[in-house]
Amino acid sequence: MVLKGSDMTPTDWFSADAATRLWPAFRPRRLVVLAILAALAAFPGELGALTRSLMTDAFVQVSVFVAATLLLFYGAERIFGFDLGRSLRTAGRWQVPLASLLGATPGCGGAVVVIAAYSSGNVGFGAVVATLTATMGDAAFLLIATKPEVAAVVLPLSFCVGIVSGWIVDRFNRVDFRVDSASVCEVAPLIGRTRAVDYLFLALALPGLVVGAAQLAQVEIGAVLGVPVLWIALAGIFTGLVIWAFSPLEAMTNPGDAPVTRMAEETSFITVWVIAAYLAYDYLVAFSGVDIEAAFSAVAPLLPLIAIAIGFVPGCGPQVLTTTLYINGLIPFAALIGNAISNDGDALFPAIALNPKAAIWATIYSAVPALIVAYGFYFLAPGYLN
Repeated sequence: MVLKGSDMTPTDWFSADAATRLWPAFRPRRLVVLAILAALAAFPGELGALTRSLMTDAFVQVSVFVAATLLLFYGAERIFGFDLGRSLRTAGRWQVPLASLLGATPGCGGAVVVIAAYSSGNVGFGAVVATLTATMGDAAFLLIATKPEVAAVVLPLSFCVGIVSGWIVDRFNRVDFRVDSASVCEVAPLIGRTRAVDYLFLALALPGLVVGAAQLAQVEIGAVLGVPVLWIALAGIFTGLVIWAFSPLEAMTNPGDAPVTRMAEETSFITVWVIAAYLAYDYLVAFSGVDIEAAFSAVAPLLPLIAIAIGFVPGCGPQVLTTTLYINGLIPFAALIGNAISNDGDALFPAIALNPKAAIWATIYSAVPALIVAYGFYFLAPGYLN
């Protein structure tokens, strides 16, 4: 069997299960981004050398750890999976804490389950507010991989804030935002995929993980099995960019896919934004003469507010960028926690599609605790985790 319009077999880039979805996934704008990054990496002189160095750092310092975290998470989810919808329906008074826990779970899958459960009448609106307040989306994986000590504060704090917010909403909100169940569009399950390209990405991430772990231990490794780290990193980066450029999914990965496929999809997505943040910052420093730290310091009191506003933007990309700014020391912890509480990640896409009014109000409600917690840290503990 070959893929439609191609000579590739199921053992090539995509499996037969994904054949019918290959060509609809064609995204010219993503291919333009891929071409631009390839051109920058191949550029001669200082620009090309800096680009290759930054891509190497992005791969061995961030991507491989995100990939390891995702693979562990999705592997455990597959092994110990249970019916979340049924658990929510029968949770009773624990419905809000369970919804908040699903939101605080790295990624956006748990929050999407809660959104769908609300639209079908299985949970209350407080559960929606709890899960969207608690979720940090894919940015959580980046924070866990690079600053686990900070993630150990942000995720439990977001979980607790989500519970309190959900209970308050259930106590005082008297408006039912659910639409007529007849008009609700069910989210159709996609065919599960297992793709050879994802195993290629994993094969490149494994030596990259060895290099990244060695760097954390302050041990420099120039090559793995005789292959220079630079070439391993660039191969991993561009394999991920190809996965991203031809991804058939708009937002989150399909739970029916193999864990390695979900890992490759989401790691590639996160990596694109990490590279963008790395390149934007270092290009400005190297070629413009702009003092980024001074510019951010000049508007320091507004940084938590700006980060909270960015959290209103649907999707995980802007939130990954905000987390990257924190990791690079450009914004304070107050801004990071404000963004973590206000952002809804990719869960906002199905929320808007299923029930736009509920999505808008839940986002507005989540802004209140985000402002309280962010500026609480800003004024009461300005140097905390900075």
